[in-house]
Amino acid sequence: MTEAIRAEAITAEAIFEAMGAVVTRWTMGSAAASAASFWNAELGDDPVEAELRLLALSGQFLGATVTTEPSSALRVLPDIPALALPTVPETLRPLVRRILAASKDAASRTETVHFLAARGWTTHPADWMPDANDDDAPDVYAAWRDWAAFTAAGATTRRQTGDQLTAENWEDFWPAARKAALIGLRRRDPSAARVLLEAKLGGENADARLRLLSLLSERLSGDDAAFLEELAASDRAPKIKALATSMLARLGHGPAAGEDVAELAGFFSVKMKGLLRRSHVIHIETPKTPAQWQRRKALLDGTDLMSFSGTLGLSPQDLIAAWDWNVDPAADAGLIKLILETGTDAQLEQAAGIVSQHDATGLIVALAPRLAPAERARFAAAGLRTHGIGFEMAQVIAGAAARLDDPLSAPAGAKLLAELQRDDAKPSDHVAELHALGLLASRTAAQQTLQRLTGAGLLQGDPRLDTLRLNAALDDDGENP
Repeated sequence: MTEAIRAEAITAEAIFEAMGAVVTRWTMGSAAASAASFWNAELGDDPVEAELRLLALSGQFLGATVTTEPSSALRVLPDIPALALPTVPETLRPLVRRILAASKDAASRTETVHFLAARGWTTHPADWMPDANDDDAPDVYAAWRDWAAFTAAGATTRRQTGDQLTAENWEDFWPAARKAALIGLRRRDPSAARVLLEAKLGGENADARLRLLSLLSERLSGDDAAFLEELAASDRAPKIKALATSMLARLGHGPAAGEDVAELAGFFSVKMKGLLRRSHVIHIETPKTPAQWQRRKALLDGTDLMSFSGTLGLSPQDLIAAWDWNVDPAADAGLIKLILETGTDAQLEQAAGIVSQHDATGLIVALAPRLAPAERARFAAAGLRTHGIGFEMAQVIAGAAARLDDPLSAPAGAKLLAELQRDDAKPSDHVAELHALGLLASRTAAQQTLQRLTGAGLLQGDPRLDTLRLNAALDDDGENP
């Protein structure tokens, strides 16, 4: 090494060491030119100009000499797989990013992602990606969840997947892709999906078994009873036994009524009403002590719909029809839980219809996850127009595929418009209601709603209108509910 090169290296090290003092002085709000005496000639005599020149020189020096070292060894990741649905148009990505960034929690972000999937679109991977354990992500993101699991595990060889999940290639599927494939198989061929689970479920851990077994809810039938009875009797995990027992109850295979159900029946009585058209009505006996309230709740939690109705001498359908809703909210909640966990789909739809008519729309929120998308949208629309619920509750009932026409004409819309036009209205008011309104409306309704809201005085660029703007601009290529 020549003397000239060695002198240059020493000078660079000295400059680098001096940078600490320079940055410290700037952090404290002080001038730093005096700490960079080696650049006296370049900085000049003017103190203000010297600070500006020092800033430029130090930035160039640090940019050229300092390199951030990765915390661990770098490795080449596999390409992110393409999804079955297209990415939102490039022009809408900034709007999607802003909505996702403004979401207050993961649940709110998931709502937006489900809304996009219901409309036939997916996010760009740079804007949002699920992690490997994100069970709430739409099924269309299964390939990305498995990619996240693949990269987190440090795997070097991607598993091969075929179009059809079988017992032979079960291990070739990563968990999310396996779940998505099993859902598809269950919808096409329920028996084949159950036979596959019978063969492979025992090899999974308890959490995976629970997730896979829950898929039998799709097209549940009497053909599944023997498998569920085996799980209820012999599975090593209590939560698997409980889920299998719940599904058996939905098939009318609940446990025989015992002393507990007989005790529960003591809190209720069946009476007749009407002169010409006689019908049953359930009279709910009000518990007299806190202990009795707790006991009734425990008994309701421990039975099934078939056993409870049988003890009262009624069929499940007759019990639901005869129930005196809105008299005892705790008893209403207990029966809704029974129906949700142990009732058939037909009984659940019957309960939702009756509850809606009795102005107890809040109870439909509990039933909604088991209702078909079209039913969810219908009950949400009825709640808005008949019972005056807000857009937030309507969106919870409807889910991601509502597409309601003219929701702003509902009482909640009139109330929202009036409050937005108040003299003391604030730019932060009604953020959640407007967000939900944007997810509920059909594309045409979103366009009309935007016109009405901006005509009422809201600014075109108001961030509270982001979901409405996204809805109005997004081609609706998804399936109708």
